[in-house]
Amino acid sequence: MGHFRSFLDGIGFFFQGLRWVARYPRWWLFGLIPALIAFVLYAVGLYFFGKNALDIAAWGTPFADGWGEGARTALRALVGLLLFGAGLLLAVVTFTAVTLTLGDPFYEKLSEKVEETYGEVPTGYELPLWKSIPRSIRDSLVTLGWLLLFTIPLFFLGFVPVVGQTVVPVLGALVSGFFLTIELTALALERRGLVRKSRFGLLRANKAPTLGFGVLLFLLFLVPFVAIIAMPPAVAGAAIMVRTRLAPPLLSAERAR
Repeated sequence: MGHFRSFLDGIGFFFQGLRWVARYPRWWLFGLIPALIAFVLYAVGLYFFGKNALDIAAWGTPFADGWGEGARTALRALVGLLLFGAGLLLAVVTFTAVTLTLGDPFYEKLSEKVEETYGEVPTGYELPLWKSIPRSIRDSLVTLGWLLLFTIPLFFLGFVPVVGQTVVPVLGALVSGFFLTIELTALALERRGLVRKSRFGLLRANKAPTLGFGVLLFLLFLVPFVAIIAMPPAVAGAAIMVRTRLAPPLLSAERAR
């Protein structure tokens, strides 16, 4: 029961972030700019990927060339659908990282503004922009690597009857949600001097709220335009979660680097 309550608390942090940006709509609009840019890039990529999914499926299933037309078409349609589904899943789970990287100055400012309304903002750990952006890209690539380590096996398990249609989607949402929370809390946790390894450990120790927050966002981000609108509240909610729930002790600036 305690874990379930903590899971619900994680969901609640998104709604706290939603309430915050509703009170400060100027910052909501401010946070929409990088999300909109990222959305356009992803929409164009997914359009061309979907348009060519059947051709890619045909290229990847040469063994079916000798099959009957009906069986060959059905197989390649299924493979094309699964490929597009995998591409959509990858887009959802990388959308946050790409948007945060593109909009690093935007979301850093938004996250700081959220913390200002709760009191003093942790200082002394900021990196100059020319250092923070490469570090953010590097951390996002490492996170993506870990994510793929889990999602690639889940993709192939998706072909298993029954399990692929029941267990795999649930596991996929949990894994993707966890890594979404990692990306979104990075701004506030870095502000407290936590490097990537420490951030991972902290969120693993708080799995229930981490999953509650991230799984909700994963489901919301599956809806195209909702992903744009939900990004600023997600950043605000992550800052609130770090501030009020995780609240790690400050580390030395030397250890942070």
